[in-house]
Amino acid sequence: TNQIRVALNVLVIGGGGREHALAWALAKSERVGKVYVAPGNGGTSGGKIENVAIGHSASDFAKLVEFAQTQSVGLVVPGPEQPLVDGISDAFKKVGIPTFGPSARAARIEGSKAFSKDFMKKHGIPTAAYGNFTDYNEACEFVKNATFDVVIKASGLAAGKGVLMPTTKEEALEALKSVMVDREFGDAGSEVVVEELLVGQEISVLAVSDGYTVTSFPAAQDHKRAYDGDAGPNTGGMGAYAPAPVATAELLQKIHKSVLQPSIDGMRRDGFPFVGCLFTGFMLTADGPKVLEYNCRFGDPETEAVLPLLDESCDLAEVFLAAAEGRLDAVPLKFRDGFSATVVVASGGYPGSYAKGRAIAFKPTAADTHVFHAGTACDGSQVVTAGGRVLAVTGVSDTVQGALDRAYAGVATVSFDGAFHRTDIGFRALNQPREGLSYADAGVDIDAGNRLVDLIKPIVKATRRAGTDSDIGGFGGVFDLKATGYKDPVLVSATDGVGTKLKIAHETRVHDTVGVDLVAMQVNDIIVQGAEPLFFLDYYACGHLDVEATRDFVRGVADGCVQAGCALIGGETAEMPGLYAAGEYDVAGFAVGAVERSEILPRMDDIDSGDVLVGLASSGIHSNGFSLVRKVVERAGLSFDSVCPWTDGQTVGQALLTPTRIYVKPLLPLVRRRLVKAMAHITGGGFTDNVPRVLPKNVCAEIDAQSWELPPVFRWVKRAGNIAADEMARTFNCGIGMVLVVAPGDVDDVLTTLAEGGEQAYVIGRINAANEATQGTATTINTDAW
Repeated sequence: TNQIRVALNVLVIGGGGREHALAWALAKSERVGKVYVAPGNGGTSGGKIENVAIGHSASDFAKLVEFAQTQSVGLVVPGPEQPLVDGISDAFKKVGIPTFGPSARAARIEGSKAFSKDFMKKHGIPTAAYGNFTDYNEACEFVKNATFDVVIKASGLAAGKGVLMPTTKEEALEALKSVMVDREFGDAGSEVVVEELLVGQEISVLAVSDGYTVTSFPAAQDHKRAYDGDAGPNTGGMGAYAPAPVATAELLQKIHKSVLQPSIDGMRRDGFPFVGCLFTGFMLTADGPKVLEYNCRFGDPETEAVLPLLDESCDLAEVFLAAAEGRLDAVPLKFRDGFSATVVVASGGYPGSYAKGRAIAFKPTAADTHVFHAGTACDGSQVVTAGGRVLAVTGVSDTVQGALDRAYAGVATVSFDGAFHRTDIGFRALNQPREGLSYADAGVDIDAGNRLVDLIKPIVKATRRAGTDSDIGGFGGVFDLKATGYKDPVLVSATDGVGTKLKIAHETRVHDTVGVDLVAMQVNDIIVQGAEPLFFLDYYACGHLDVEATRDFVRGVADGCVQAGCALIGGETAEMPGLYAAGEYDVAGFAVGAVERSEILPRMDDIDSGDVLVGLASSGIHSNGFSLVRKVVERAGLSFDSVCPWTDGQTVGQALLTPTRIYVKPLLPLVRRRLVKAMAHITGGGFTDNVPRVLPKNVCAEIDAQSWELPPVFRWVKRAGNIAADEMARTFNCGIGMVLVVAPGDVDDVLTTLAEGGEQAYVIGRINAANEATQGTATTINTDAW
């Protein structure tokens, strides 16, 4: 039987060139019966398309809803940002009408630049360094102290004009005054974003999402300045073209993985899933694409450029309806091969004051040329000017030049008194050179590596100590052992990584704490030999060098070195495209310490039955057992963004990334006073495997689990994973990161010294005489207390 499909009536809200292009594309759908445009303009009437004399301010929402219900509208497509920010999608959702547009909460991504910048920071979306300010004096101080050129942005909606680009600090301070004090943009300037000026080419990416899936239109480049050569004041946009040649397939894939999908996922996880068009502006910097801003709707004139590129088989109404109903993955968004170019014809005086009501003359246009009305109205049967940007003329062809030729031929078919347009739209695309391949084209950015070295030099310098100045950039790190004062030194070295704890750092985009972990794993292994850590080197391997992420990691390494009293004297950063997935990296460390030959630990000949085991509290799981921990988190139905179930005020990821405790400074005084016979660093293998490594064969260790309280994180892991106590003891540190073997008469002195050093320590067991079955073993008793 043939299924009868009811005609779909669509309501497009708005009255500009964007809305005309949307109405035109939606009307091409065989399923669509009517496309209503409220309020529409002089071109949005005819055929399936009909204007509706209702505005789109918040006071009009009730009328729009009533109209939609009366006319059996099955899909609403809001165009401008203001009604979206005001909650127009929520109004239609309340009466059950599918709407292709974000909720008011999700629209904050454009409605508040301060909110959007904080969102990007939270979710690791690459963007410019910034500060948000509601206090004028604080904003001024930020500008005065900034080490980079700045951009001033009014946080609220300012009709696309709330961005100022000063060239000096004086101009920046004056811009702050005009926005925050003089209120040039009204209430939009009650809060400002001051951010780093990014340098490079800009592209715009329009993406459709249902809150889960996100799929993009071809990337566009627009022209904001009013006059040729990018001269004159900023406008809403004087033209655009797509796809932008600079936006290669590789670049767009990176943008999808590093920005678009994480943005959609982040909004959903934060409780405001984004349904509609996410329009993201990017700057293509030397460090990769960075987000300039989010918009919660289609761009203008980008929309007029990209919609004519839709393949004839692609039904835009079906795409929008699928997104509104949460099934976007079932409906493809397809495009024709070729290019489009849009030229805006504006009223004389725009973007300043301009005349309205001037008659517009139209002549027939050629194939693949479209004239979209923006600032027009009907005066009887005559179409007249009614805005600054009057018409957007789009040409489509197999080449950029062909598309531009058709667009400009289309411009020649329209005329009105005072009309002007730019004559150089697309000049970047036409001047895009076809260059030979470089190492950077292969994915290795030497310049980024050099910038990283410059960024981390002052960080590394903070770790200097006797024996080195911690200068980096040479072929090797130099350390003067003589300067440390050792008389008969033995060198002790250690090397290790951080393990799968790195996966959490990758997902949460928090990179500094694992730097501390890396140092801790080495220096804690060195101190158990009785040695003082002297210097450290790190190795960082990635597929693409993210300078900021790597800097944060090195900052963590330097912090760990300061805690341990050792110097960071060098390292290696390896950029290996194709070997690591986007956003992933691996790390390793190498440390060297020294100890007088007579003071090397463990002193196995001194260890005897009756000696006491002293345990030092850990800071958490440290850096071992995370393959099991991640499995437990998954089984519990949590993500690393979930609220932490074992501690307040943190996410699961933040809590698990608590860095490994470094025990060097509290233990060195005990070692030098010979109060410790042996030490065991409790890493992978727990008590069961690590304590026996320092015991002679004639004794065994007994550890009493009742001696300390199992920390909350371990209690949760044990319960959520249903993990046996013995498995806990041989996998995790269970709250004890270091175990000391101490003579009974020295225990009080040891505990007092540790407490003075800020360590929480417990008597956790004893050394016993061993038989053949127990020699050199460690047993944990009373684990039922866990």
